[in-house]
Amino acid sequence: MIRALSALVLASVVGCAPGRAGPPVSPSPAGGAADRGAEAPFASTYTPFASRPTLIRGGTVMTAAGQVIPNGQVLLVDGRIAAVGATVDAPADATVIDATGKFVTPGLIDTHSHLGVYASPGVDASSDGNEATDPVTAQVWAEHSIWPQDPGFPRAMAGGVTTLHILPGSANLIGGRSVTVRNVPARTMQAMKFPGAPHGLKMACGENPKRVYGSRGRAPSTRMGNVAGYRAAFIRADEYRRRWDRWENGGRTGEAPTRDLQLETLTGVLRGEILIQNHCYRADEIALQIEVFREFGIKPRSFHHAVEAYKIADLLAAEEISASVWADWWGFKMEALDATNANAALVHKAGARTVIHSDDAMGIQRLNQEAAKAVAAGREAGIEISDDDAIRWITANAAWAIGVQDEVGTLEPGKRADVVIWSGHPFSVYSRAERVFLDGALLFDRTDPTRQYQTDFELGIFSGRDRPL
Repeated sequence: MIRALSALVLASVVGCAPGRAGPPVSPSPAGGAADRGAEAPFASTYTPFASRPTLIRGGTVMTAAGQVIPNGQVLLVDGRIAAVGATVDAPADATVIDATGKFVTPGLIDTHSHLGVYASPGVDASSDGNEATDPVTAQVWAEHSIWPQDPGFPRAMAGGVTTLHILPGSANLIGGRSVTVRNVPARTMQAMKFPGAPHGLKMACGENPKRVYGSRGRAPSTRMGNVAGYRAAFIRADEYRRRWDRWENGGRTGEAPTRDLQLETLTGVLRGEILIQNHCYRADEIALQIEVFREFGIKPRSFHHAVEAYKIADLLAAEEISASVWADWWGFKMEALDATNANAALVHKAGARTVIHSDDAMGIQRLNQEAAKAVAAGREAGIEISDDDAIRWITANAAWAIGVQDEVGTLEPGKRADVVIWSGHPFSVYSRAERVFLDGALLFDRTDPTRQYQTDFELGIFSGRDRPL
């Protein structure tokens, strides 16, 4: 049985104009596709679902912007947050939702997901996250592997996740572009692509690339080989950028330099248009990577996994780099051994941006509980962490790490109306996301099966299901 929401999906993706934020800029050697008078390739076609004015009242509102408002109110109008406070003025025709005894938060954001590129079921045919054919594959884009029918997407929505950053895997020194998507039912990846969100660049330190290529008798086979590989790639990109700059500054006379997809991506990084998302575990390697980036004038955005981030938390704070970490995942290889469950809390205490990520199709369904575990470990260690601080680990800080902080991550007027109503405190193991709004549209309601979409892949398998997710 095709759910009502599935029909809504089909209606919304056919013949619709792009979302209000406009297509993302696709960095190019010449400074952006727009500069060349061409549309950005693979531009977002995302359009918000139809919504109605909605007033959520009576719940504890965790804004992730410095306030927790008991018995608060949140007004959603035209897909944006119109007002937040103890009382707000709502239109007469607004739908009113009584959230008394419940909690209201921004939609959750996962900065490290492989949904769609390592889609379920986990078989070789849907394993499309690692282009492990060369240590540097900056030319590949994760979005070109995304399968919108991955059943992990609706399950993440049932956990309150509204925005995901999807990356290539970590086999390579430079694995390719990562992309931010809206967690919505769609037929194409462009219909999920977050309008205006910058691409990321997935890089990896340490054991993974040296194991993958060392086992093949190729470079890199050591950590020093890793560093040489990063530097060589950015040296090539710097020269490529200079060639294009000379052509641009010379009035574009003569034939333009030949395009190189790999170097276009790396040039986007050098120009600050593509944000570094760096898989790296050990403290010494994180510090070393910062030096590599400094050589080329690059400001990395986030170190992912960062099991030893607590050792250099002050450095991360001083450099304004976030740490996207797990709550308690460690010990599965040598570089992940020297761990503490207080890692996230210690990074927070040092003044750096803490982010809790999943890197897992199951963990993304319980991102709130992952954050709760990290909070508990920190408080046990004597570190003061407020509820507002902690909710930022999976909302506001995560939005900043992937460059969409002006659009999502907090409950503030003008932001996209991504809102979750929880049955209880979001850090309680007993709480569930009851309702999930994206751009003001109610896309998940735990009590209403018609508001729990299934992917096309699932329709033939679970066509008779009548129980909520």
